[in-house]
Amino acid sequence: MTTTPGHSLALERSAPLTSAWGQAATTPELGTSLQGATARLAVPPAGASAWHGVPAGALAMIREQAGSERGTPWPQPLVSHYARFFRDGNRTAYEKLVGGRQQRLTRAVVMALTAADREATDLWLDEVIDGAYLLCEQSSWSWAAHDDVYSRSGEVVPDLARPFLDLGAGEVAAQLGWLDHVLGSALDARAPGLRRRLRDEAAARVFQPFLERLDWHWLGLDGDVHNWNPWIHSNLVAAALFLVEDRHLQARIMERCVEGLDRFLASIPADGAIDEGFAYWWNGAGRALEGLKLLEEATGGTLDAGVPVVRELVAFPHRMHIGGSWFLNVADGPARAADALPWDMLHGWAERLGDQDAAGHAASMLAREPAAAAGLGRVLHSLLAASPGPAGAAPLVSFSYLPSVQIMVARQEAGSTEGLLLAAKGGHNGEHHNHRDVGSVVVAVDGVPLLVDAGQPTYTAKTFGPDRYDIRAMQSAWHSVPAPWGLEQGTGSEFSAHVLRQPTAHQPRLELALGAAYGLEPGQWVRSSDLDRNTGRVTIGDSWELPASAAPGTPDVDITYLTAGTLRRGPDGTATVDPAGIPTAATPGEPVGRGAVLRWDPATAVVLVDEWHLDDPLLADIWGPSLTRLRFRMPATSRANGAFTLTVEAAS
Repeated sequence: MTTTPGHSLALERSAPLTSAWGQAATTPELGTSLQGATARLAVPPAGASAWHGVPAGALAMIREQAGSERGTPWPQPLVSHYARFFRDGNRTAYEKLVGGRQQRLTRAVVMALTAADREATDLWLDEVIDGAYLLCEQSSWSWAAHDDVYSRSGEVVPDLARPFLDLGAGEVAAQLGWLDHVLGSALDARAPGLRRRLRDEAAARVFQPFLERLDWHWLGLDGDVHNWNPWIHSNLVAAALFLVEDRHLQARIMERCVEGLDRFLASIPADGAIDEGFAYWWNGAGRALEGLKLLEEATGGTLDAGVPVVRELVAFPHRMHIGGSWFLNVADGPARAADALPWDMLHGWAERLGDQDAAGHAASMLAREPAAAAGLGRVLHSLLAASPGPAGAAPLVSFSYLPSVQIMVARQEAGSTEGLLLAAKGGHNGEHHNHRDVGSVVVAVDGVPLLVDAGQPTYTAKTFGPDRYDIRAMQSAWHSVPAPWGLEQGTGSEFSAHVLRQPTAHQPRLELALGAAYGLEPGQWVRSSDLDRNTGRVTIGDSWELPASAAPGTPDVDITYLTAGTLRRGPDGTATVDPAGIPTAATPGEPVGRGAVLRWDPATAVVLVDEWHLDDPLLADIWGPSLTRLRFRMPATSRANGAFTLTVEAAS
């Protein structure tokens, strides 16, 4: 399906950007408001005084890495690396090399901008020129895992005549756009013709496919709007701003990007929840916020980015905070925040909106040294961001409940990681990046999760294919949920929880009917998750009335809890879990804290223990060498009809 020149994708008037901006976001008006856009941006070109005022401490890591790699061979992705995804499912062999190439280029741009003298500037400009030209020569900007070349033709090399516009292509286009913006004049003097090549490649690989095709799944025209939408559209805003000289064409691209971002924002529930979780917030909602801010700057405020839905989006990260670098992870998300997150962007938005909790949280998380893995645009903004002053303590709010995703987070003491934190999730199994986790719980003690969600393993071809739920980390059998008649939860939005009782700040108790998640009647399994702040106790209660059998299940009725750290069985009906063995639990700045004491009535279940030895590097980096699964197996007398209660307290 293709568009025609001037085509506009229809949107409901209730969409937030359409409602707020109206005709100002159409091609004719944008053509006018974007005139002189680059002079209004917060990131200025080379030579501006701002680049000479970047603190040395903010450059230390970039300078060290850039110095060690200059003069060495650039990372060289080969066709054999690209083909591996189609051969054996490995996507990291290729993505690490192209990522390494782009990160090196980002560091070189920063060094050229902040060099102390002309000789050093020229040395770094040559590094920039080489890196940018390598990207122009790279056969594909798409990641192999996204390219449709194999499904269309059976070939395992990129099709130059049909470039695939994905996350990777958007990232390259934006990176080349930003370096053109900050170093354009210097590039003209040092390598005449390079900037024309950048524009030609971006036009052929990105802008033309974007305007000509409407079959990109990430547009969300089928109603399924996910994080690719804002990630790509916001990168295209930057790329078009810097690499498209035809003002009418630039305005057409911008109008389409606004329509796409509007579709994403219209999909956000009133509570601002992101069903992909905290980790994907940064490459979904966070990307949308960056795109909106850039549009506002470029149009001189004509497109005012402060639309109402943004306020709730800004609050989401701090609502998911457990303590230190730990966050509630649902779906494909790690439990620990990445190092290269642009907290300065979130801090700026929170300050603008007057959200003191969000602003304080972002300030407490700010990294003093941006990492190239964040991407060139984010690094440039971070280097120039005004410091909020000495980092204070995170607000650590006492309670959050997001009804759209049925997620509750409650801590024992507001403003402190001390004691217990309970997170409980309902939702459904048709969520983006879904794991079969309906009804799951996470319990932390002193800011460290001990009853856990394993989170995201290394991505392979299986991750997003028909065999996704063969992966252990995705299965309900390895989440802290029941297994009535040994059943796995089903996949799809119909496999869901029904809220029987919503929690409140004063009574953080979430009660869910979970039967539908297993293809049963909703009320055939009920789970309540409760934090009693007075007694310092988490109580997770399950009750059930099951049909006589549930094919293709087993005779067993189990309730599973996944634990991190070190598990020790105690006297009948007790066990302790402590943080020993969790890598980040003993690192500087992270809470160490006490362990957790688990209690249950030993007459109500037989306990089975399974060790999960983590050979996946992403999981092992978070949790250490293993996770442990506790399975409480119900006796024959209570399989069809029964109840079981687990309590969790902080160890003394």
